[in-house]
Amino acid sequence: MTPEGPRVVITEFMDEDALSDFAPGTAVTYDPALVDDRPRLLASVTEADALIVRNRTQVDAVLLDAAPRLRAIGRLGVGLDNIDMAACTAREIGVFPATGANTLSVAEYVITAALALRRTAFAAHDAMIAGEWPRNTLMGAEVSGATMGLLGYGQIARAVALRANALGMAVVAHDPMLPAEDPAWDGAERLGLSDLLARADVLSLHVPLTPETRGMLGAEALATMKPGAVLVNTARGGIVDEAALAEALRAGRLGGAALDVFAVEPLTAEAAQVFAGIPTLILTPHIAGVTLEANTRVSTLTVAQIRKALEQAP
Repeated sequence: MTPEGPRVVITEFMDEDALSDFAPGTAVTYDPALVDDRPRLLASVTEADALIVRNRTQVDAVLLDAAPRLRAIGRLGVGLDNIDMAACTAREIGVFPATGANTLSVAEYVITAALALRRTAFAAHDAMIAGEWPRNTLMGAEVSGATMGLLGYGQIARAVALRANALGMAVVAHDPMLPAEDPAWDGAERLGLSDLLARADVLSLHVPLTPETRGMLGAEALATMKPGAVLVNTARGGIVDEAALAEALRAGRLGGAALDVFAVEPLTAEAAQVFAGIPTLILTPHIAGVTLEANTRVSTLTVAQIRKALEQAP
């Protein structure tokens, strides 16, 4: 740490009330605009002891080389695919995700999307404003009695399962990383991937973006999904082939989809054209895990972790 106290750089938005939880004497640079200004970002970390980011800041070799003092990285969320973990390990830089702090927000988003996509009635707004009465075309279906399929069965997926069960849904899941004897499976039927795709009325994704999961749901996999099923992706863009999904929705093979994450973020107007004209599609800007409450929890936890790490640093 610098003689006058630790320096912390924060490159993306957080609950500003949590900034007061840093130890006295900590120099904090809170500038969410840094994420969109790479040269200024690199200049800002030259004397930083800690860095706090969300998912858009690319903590790669170039940034790490620009930050020779760096000892800790706080992640305002849980995904780590924007952080070069191998390089951090080699440098003995601690990486601290806000595990669990946004679980409820993501779980509620998934359930909300499932209800909206299954019911379909909420697409009536424009027609109603135009003076139409499309009652016979927006009947929709209930979630009660339907099957919630979870691709990945970690903490967030289990929170989804609990809420889906409360709504009368059957829950099935696929997670090869979770041992069959794990008691968590008491909340869901354990299936292979092909069976999961074939049985799910609602398929919700809860896996990280890795070489193994990239493009996991391409045209071939989407074609094996239950006809009329809906897909919800709050995990990571790149897991779903966006063009293949758009084609399946346009063809009516799938009943709908909600995407909160995209292969390229922010989603540009040009990239969004692949989704144009699909009324059964909900698009949101990587916001599933961000509610007022979750932002407070994530920010408070991250500041506490970084403060502790700096206090323990040599």
